[in-house]
Amino acid sequence: MFDSSRLPHVMTAQDYAAFEENLHERLLDAQFELAERKSASVLVLVNGSDGAGKGEVVDRLYEWLDDHYMETLTYGPPTDEERARPRAWRYWRDMPAKGRIGVVLGSWHHHLLLGRAQRRLDRAAFALALAEINRSEEMLRKEGVFLLKIWLSMDDRLARRRLARLRESNGALRRPAVIEWSEINRRKERERLNAAALEMIEITSTGDAPWSIVPGEDHHYRDAAIGDLLLQLLRRANTGAAESPGRPEIVSASPAAPAVNLATGLDLSRKADADDYARDLSDLQRRLTEATTSKAFRVRGLVLAFEGNDAAGKGGAIRRVRAALDPRRFRVHGVAAPTDEERARPYLWRFWRNIPRRGDITIFDRSWYGRVLVERVEGFAAEDDWRRAYQEINDFERQLVDAHYCVVKLWLAISPDEQLRRFEARETSAIKRHKITPEDWRNRDKWPLYEAAMTEMIDRTSTRFAPWTLIEANDKKFARLKVLRTILERLEA
Repeated sequence: MFDSSRLPHVMTAQDYAAFEENLHERLLDAQFELAERKSASVLVLVNGSDGAGKGEVVDRLYEWLDDHYMETLTYGPPTDEERARPRAWRYWRDMPAKGRIGVVLGSWHHHLLLGRAQRRLDRAAFALALAEINRSEEMLRKEGVFLLKIWLSMDDRLARRRLARLRESNGALRRPAVIEWSEINRRKERERLNAAALEMIEITSTGDAPWSIVPGEDHHYRDAAIGDLLLQLLRRANTGAAESPGRPEIVSASPAAPAVNLATGLDLSRKADADDYARDLSDLQRRLTEATTSKAFRVRGLVLAFEGNDAAGKGGAIRRVRAALDPRRFRVHGVAAPTDEERARPYLWRFWRNIPRRGDITIFDRSWYGRVLVERVEGFAAEDDWRRAYQEINDFERQLVDAHYCVVKLWLAISPDEQLRRFEARETSAIKRHKITPEDWRNRDKWPLYEAAMTEMIDRTSTRFAPWTLIEANDKKFARLKVLRTILERLEA
């Protein structure tokens, strides 16, 4: 936490002016270095008591910094668009790119404190939510997002007197003020809010993302302290230094441990009955149409993740699923190498922003599992990064399921011989030549590496709430039917 001994708790106007002049210049230098390097982004979370000066702090930051490289991210009660998606979606949607600073009012902590103060969250649910926040903030930091978490503290009676002096008799404010706790009116609720805030700060003040409690009584001290905190953080962001330099221990299997390969346990010779295929396909598609247009589905969402070997038939399976869906209610996202815009943000950003509204469907043709597959095998992600991704992915999928989404993950598997046959057929087909590239041929040489990565991925991320289904895909018709049955089983369950 912030060491308030570095500054006097009460500053005279003269002392503040001298401090601010030097601070202003250094903040601008650090901000422009951040914008030029584009190696990290910064989120300044301004929280605390109403009346402690949250709006004044934001104004001061805009006086000190260049507004071309910063933005205010404000969250109140969710809009209709936001209510139709998981709670975290709006924060991911607005994630600033590397090189930029976001000033956040109404952060992801707010609704938890409000729920605890109003007794809508019990202690166990509150503790679980705080643990999830710790994991999310740890992921953000490792993805290059530096967090400055500020809690403006003020005696409750003084804060209420300050707010009262701002109001006219008709309730209008004489000057702008950030009021976030208007629902908390009774003394008991305020006491529970303060207790919940202390518990939250204790639990979520971590080495990489500590809370800084700043007294709000003296505005000179308050602003100088926050400016100094931001300067320290910008300097760490520009050098890449973390609060705690510890690295996760990586435990490898013993060289004598037998290799496990899930794909070898599949019977790839399974085939669909050719005579019954058309009837079975039509029946499954009809059921899928009924399931996704029912009243019950309106309050749910469906997220499909298709992964598998190259040429395993993902596109054909997706087309059969797509044919059963209302074209107004679904989107297919083909996932390729990240764009510059996507590389400028945490890797889950491009998936979070494409999560559908409840009642809609999103199909990912390749997905967030690229971090532990192609990025792992090809060396695009450091070992620490892809190893921690398993837990981050599990958290991501749990948030979707908790928000009433059905997450269906499908791995389409074929044999090396069948892949070779399909590759050769593509090269001679006028309409499929575009589907084969030199990279596909190179990947065949890494078949054992991809199999090992797939096996570990499924072992680490096949959970009760979002299990993997392995699809035997040497026979395309069998694979398409099994894909549809799997989706229906999950929806109908």
